[in-house]
Amino acid sequence: MNWLLVLVGGAVGAPVRYLVDRAVSARSRTLVPLGTLVVNVAGCFVLGCLAGAASADVRLLLGTGFCGALTTFSTFGYETSRLVSEGSGRAALLNVLVSVALGVGVAALGVSLTA
Repeated sequence: MNWLLVLVGGAVGAPVRYLVDRAVSARSRTLVPLGTLVVNVAGCFVLGCLAGAASADVRLLLGTGFCGALTTFSTFGYETSRLVSEGSGRAALLNVLVSVALGVGVAALGVSLTA
């Protein structure tokens, strides 16, 4: 049964990630990949909220499934390395610093709001 919860959450999270990333990226005029930043930060917040306040089944559905499909470390890594290879080292550094700081910060905020 656990695998089904993860499957359903992932089936919802993946298209949400794609649609949010495309919508944000289409409106962005910056080198920093804001679409990926938005989905990763949102996923960190949701996972932080779930950490202590949700049942094991909800954590599987929303945490592992939905957030696992919504967030993307691989795209973050690729986009950051692409910025470096294109000569935009400052944008790459900004992407790393902002992504990590916001991600950890909102995860901690989510935990504190639901503890």
